[in-house]
Amino acid sequence: MLTKKPAQPIEEDVEQIFKHLQKNSLSFADKRVLITGGAGFLGSWMCDVLIKQETKVTCLDNLASGLKSNVAHLMKNKNFKFINHDISQPISLEVDFDLVVHMASRASPFELEKFPIEILRANTIGTCNALEIARKNKAKFLFTSTSEVYGDPTIVPTPESYNGNVDPTGPRGSYEESKRAGEAFVVAYEEQHGIDARIARIFNTYGPRMRADGIYGRVVSRFIKQALSNEPITVFGDGTQTRSFIHVADQIEGLLKLASVEEAKGEVVNIAKDEEMRIIDFAMLVKKLTNSKSEISFGPLPPGDPKRRCPDISKAKKILNWSPRTSLEEGLKKTIQWFKKKGQSTASH
Repeated sequence: MLTKKPAQPIEEDVEQIFKHLQKNSLSFADKRVLITGGAGFLGSWMCDVLIKQETKVTCLDNLASGLKSNVAHLMKNKNFKFINHDISQPISLEVDFDLVVHMASRASPFELEKFPIEILRANTIGTCNALEIARKNKAKFLFTSTSEVYGDPTIVPTPESYNGNVDPTGPRGSYEESKRAGEAFVVAYEEQHGIDARIARIFNTYGPRMRADGIYGRVVSRFIKQALSNEPITVFGDGTQTRSFIHVADQIEGLLKLASVEEAKGEVVNIAKDEEMRIIDFAMLVKKLTNSKSEISFGPLPPGDPKRRCPDISKAKKILNWSPRTSLEEGLKKTIQWFKKKGQSTASH
């Protein structure tokens, strides 16, 4: 008797997102969608879900921080097309798109130190180029902005109406200010050209396909990698700074709802999980879930590191009828499973 091969975390979650969207009659079937940064962590998940819906997807990525391996399994799909291109450079595309999703940008704090100009260009010139594609095609436009536009907030939980506490000349300025400028470009195109645009402000997202190597590693992937190797888990500062973590499956579903729901036209919405956690407690949870022998080590707090991060998601609940479903422990278990499998795969080659 043949036994069914167990589904992998990504396959399971893509299927769940597909079913939830279908249940809410939100479908992009037969639509033509351009995703900039489509080979990145979030972008590749977006590609997977849309291909599952039989959407015609064009994935545009210059592979600066994205990985072609993230979308390799889609390359032979008749509805999928990959273009290696930097969206901050001009491009002419012959496809008539129904939706443009602009996700292209480096985002790791360590990348901010190495590639501030590329980050500025992706979120300003790149956003303008992506908006032009949407304008010419009379397509909807979804911009993935960030909680970093709030800077070091004085209001927590932070609503979309909060204007931010940002230092444009600070160490995070290239990312914070370029995302803020990107949002301004979106609003300008709405006002001057009447495009249907929506802005998502994303907080800490985690899950399979996060990079942990070199400058690309962020807090979740770094902690998991260190814990699985029984290396010291490096916490910056004293660990009392807080973050809000959302599993990638919840994030993608929220983004697609934001792109779909008519009431979301022209809106700025926090797509995040409204649970605040201290980094030291997060490190201890990763250690527990990995059965790690790692010690917790402490290092200098990076300049400009915000003290607290927690969103107000009442707007997402009201407009999108959306809120995250995945518990942190459940999501981390799936992510750890993926990192273990990835490590085994690497070791066998």
